[in-house]
Amino acid sequence: MRQVFVDTVEEVMRHDPRVAVVLAEISRDAFRPQERVVNVGIREQAMVGVGAGLALAGMRPVVHSYAPFLVERPFEQVKLDFGHQDVGGVLVSIGASYDDPAWGRTHQAPGDVALFDTLPGWTVHVPGHPEEVGPLVRRALAGDDRVYIRLSLRRNASPHPVVEGFTEVRRGARGVVVAVGPVLDTVLAATAGVDVTVLYATTVRPFDAAGLLAAVRGGRANDVLLVEPYLEGTSAHLAAEALADVPHRLRSLGVRRGAELRAYGTAEDHDSAHDLDVPGVAAAVRRMFGPPAAAA
Repeated sequence: MRQVFVDTVEEVMRHDPRVAVVLAEISRDAFRPQERVVNVGIREQAMVGVGAGLALAGMRPVVHSYAPFLVERPFEQVKLDFGHQDVGGVLVSIGASYDDPAWGRTHQAPGDVALFDTLPGWTVHVPGHPEEVGPLVRRALAGDDRVYIRLSLRRNASPHPVVEGFTEVRRGARGVVVAVGPVLDTVLAATAGVDVTVLYATTVRPFDAAGLLAAVRGGRANDVLLVEPYLEGTSAHLAAEALADVPHRLRSLGVRRGAELRAYGTAEDHDSAHDLDVPGVAAAVRRMFGPPAAAA
């Protein structure tokens, strides 16, 4: 995903003089040296501030680093320099929740999307395949709004069309499972044989309330399982708001709250610890929707 992001930005930069890239050492060798690629060194707060300053000057800044260095460490600058000044920019992260656990807790950011929920006016994209990255990046660079794109080393086997709302991947009657970005393949494996609708999202903010409501009303049961590759329950408040007038059950899977894993292990180990692997998601599916038809 990162390489597609870099290639797409460099392609757009050739014909759009507004676009400039601001880095803080991370990915400095991925971009070709030029005057509109600025490396501020290991100064993440300055990186975000410089990006916002470029936006104030009429540029379209692309600010890029690992998620904790882009969102958590300089959060005050994201809040004030972009949000309070009401300027646009494209923030693009790598590392996701725990793509590189060998680097330790410093490189893990399961709470990044939840943090953006505290700020108004941000669009959030979570692609699940490298081929979904290019269209999302081009769309973001062409606009003037505030966009966060969350890239990952994790990926689904196949891409899906990039749309603003949910894409229906499978239709069923016993409830709805929402899969965000790179967890789709896990969800499809975990729901095999279960009569549920599976919705796929690459854009999670704004949240497709109308799409979720339509999917729920299209089945026989008003039960929803959210499976997100970041902090558990991040979108639960938006799903509950969408279904406020519909009696329903809602459950969330994601990186568990209060689970501080100090043995770094592999990304797959973290999936297992948070029940975000196929057995963990399948167990949640069985508890909520019942067993697959063949095992009923």
